[in-house]
Amino acid sequence: MTIDFRSDTVTKPTPAMLEAMMRAPVGDDVYGEDPSVNRLEALSAELFGMEAALFCPSGTMTNQIAIKVHTVPGDEVICDFNAHIYQYEGGGIAFNAGASVRLLHGDRGRFTSIQVAEGINADDVHKARTSLVCLENTTNRGGGACYELKDVEDIRALCDRQGIALHLDGARLFNALVAKGQSAKDYGRLFHTISICLSKSLGAPVGSLLLGPKDFIRKARRVRKVFGGGMRQAGFIAAAGIYALENNIDRLSEDHDRAAQIASALDGLSYVERVLPVETNIIIFEVKAPLTAAALVEQMKGAGILAYAIEPLKVRLVLHLDITPEMVTRTIDVLSGLNPAS
Repeated sequence: MTIDFRSDTVTKPTPAMLEAMMRAPVGDDVYGEDPSVNRLEALSAELFGMEAALFCPSGTMTNQIAIKVHTVPGDEVICDFNAHIYQYEGGGIAFNAGASVRLLHGDRGRFTSIQVAEGINADDVHKARTSLVCLENTTNRGGGACYELKDVEDIRALCDRQGIALHLDGARLFNALVAKGQSAKDYGRLFHTISICLSKSLGAPVGSLLLGPKDFIRKARRVRKVFGGGMRQAGFIAAAGIYALENNIDRLSEDHDRAAQIASALDGLSYVERVLPVETNIIIFEVKAPLTAAALVEQMKGAGILAYAIEPLKVRLVLHLDITPEMVTRTIDVLSGLNPAS
């Protein structure tokens, strides 16, 4: 048995999700005629109290479309150094939007309104125009850390005073909502645009949504076409997203509990230097040199457990709906029995 913790993107559709996909009514989405896509977009927009939504193949695309529509070439985007839009989207901010980036160094990927204020450029022809702030919640490289709502409110108030747009990369936002007991509508009122991913913790095979005002989404639809993201009978995969939103949100607490179990077992192992605080479904732990993350991941693989070396000394494990309690027990046994230094 192989236990795959590399990401929550590795999940397979459940029989019930597959059945929903098989029964989905479809049409041509580029013509706006796919009823399942239209339903998914309406459902997600309503969930967050926003006007409209756009279904896309990936979270990278929804983020990049948002950045493109929010900015003009030569503008500057504020984000954290560890943000997905900077670390894992192929330089898309520069390539797609022609914008530069002001990097903040926050706490596990989260920054404050004070840091944002310090990163905003003066109204000076020598400087790039700061036009967009991007947050990520939960933070991937921050070990699934969550923002406090008050901190987001402070950032939004600052953005309003400065005339700056606020976008959320909410790839794992539902994990934060469940962990913090927050409301989707709270986020809908705080962000100008939100990207949510269906193919991570929610277990759909593919797809993300960009949420925002109707006029913004109309412009985003044009950019999606330019990016090659206009799909045709996309209702088959949209149906999986509908199923995920209707059935797979509340169960995220199970992933969080199982992540906490594994993190507790890791804490105190001879080869583990430290474990980042675990709030949701992501565990990041640091190994003691001269052991490397890559070497430990290779040993784990030999025992049938797949993980990700996120940095030279850091290993990431991500819990998801395909991980059972038995797998958690097996993983703890394996990790406790390893002796990488020998």
